[in-house]
Amino acid sequence: MADEPVSLTVVMNEVEAEMIRGLLSSAGIDSMERPSSSGPGVAPGLTPGGATEIFVRRSQLEDAQALLQADNA
Repeated sequence: MADEPVSLTVVMNEVEAEMIRGLLSSAGIDSMERPSSSGPGVAPGLTPGGATEIFVRRSQLEDAQALLQADNA
């Protein structure tokens, strides 16, 4: 399904997640977030720093990945 949500990335906290979601939104890419127990800075069973997973529509995943790579360059 092209519109099912898929994981884009896991970031260390909600502030970083909101920055990325703002970047995605400015490019017309829909996203959502949820707390995560995996990813950078996360120990098994714990969510230190408020780790947050960001999801995008499957149909927008490649564009979202390219946008994040360009932003990190």
